[in-house]
Amino acid sequence: MSENLTTPATPASAAAEAAAPAAGAQVSPARESDVQRTGPQKAEAPGADTHEAASHVADAHEAASHEADAHEAASHEADAQEARSLGSTAVSAATPRRGAPMFPDGTGPAADPAGSHHERRIRSFQPRRSRVSPTQADALRRLWPTWGLDIDGLSRIDLDAFFDGLPVVLEIGFGMGEATAQMAAADPGTGILGCDVHTPGQGNLLGLAERNGLSNIRVANGDAIILLREMLAPASLAGLRVYFPDPWPKKRHHKRRLVQPEFIALATTRLAPGALVHCATDWEPYAEQMLEVLSAEPTLENLYPGYAPRPDFRPLTKFEGQGLDKGHAVHDLLFRRRDA
Repeated sequence: MSENLTTPATPASAAAEAAAPAAGAQVSPARESDVQRTGPQKAEAPGADTHEAASHVADAHEAASHEADAHEAASHEADAQEARSLGSTAVSAATPRRGAPMFPDGTGPAADPAGSHHERRIRSFQPRRSRVSPTQADALRRLWPTWGLDIDGLSRIDLDAFFDGLPVVLEIGFGMGEATAQMAAADPGTGILGCDVHTPGQGNLLGLAERNGLSNIRVANGDAIILLREMLAPASLAGLRVYFPDPWPKKRHHKRRLVQPEFIALATTRLAPGALVHCATDWEPYAEQMLEVLSAEPTLENLYPGYAPRPDFRPLTKFEGQGLDKGHAVHDLLFRRRDA
């Protein structure tokens, strides 16, 4: 995700903005009635009250600045303590120079694995550069060569070799990986290929897999469309999971939603007969779109007359908890790939 650079407001300018309404702003009904009742007033020169209010704003800015500095210092100190216990390689991976690749020696996920090999199209995701902790960086350095792969679109993946013969389910967008690790632990006979672009989450999931002895997890870095189209064989997947994808709520962004007819048509060609497609979202309009798109795909059949109850094998996810806290209804959809 590209970073937006903004110039921070000074305390004085913040006070001025707080005191003055924006151009074209509507007057609230109460304020409008006051104007009508009392008539136009002469502007008063700034007095002690105004200066005191500005002083309070400045104090608040300074306090917030000190708090942010303290938080950042505590975060850096925590990273430093982690790094000292892990060694210098973890430090260099976790704190690259601005604009520099995080893993220049190729021991971790690439910044843009597909590069110029494939077309630039509208994407359903936006890669974002987030702080990678030393523990996450250490897991990526050590485990990526064995359990990770970059989606470069240049070669077909041998899933049998990659997962030691296990049936494989593709999960698109796993966040920090907690739910993925729980599902892998509950079903060690199924391999999970987690696809995401969030580097801290990739490192966290690999660390969870190692600490919990989970040998049925692999992590793919990059665009799931390229993975499906270029790198997975037809009928090679035992399932597809899409949990709480970005709903892109603004109408002009609906074209960025992942679950579209074209995506499902592509994904079903990579599903073996009987494979399960499982989607979940807490955004009602997106749930309706998912149901419409999945129902219209002739190679899929709905296992329920509409939405499905949450199956026991899907843990409560972080995003689901956030949605429930906001009063959102969570919808699951369970479809099966028809026999050829």
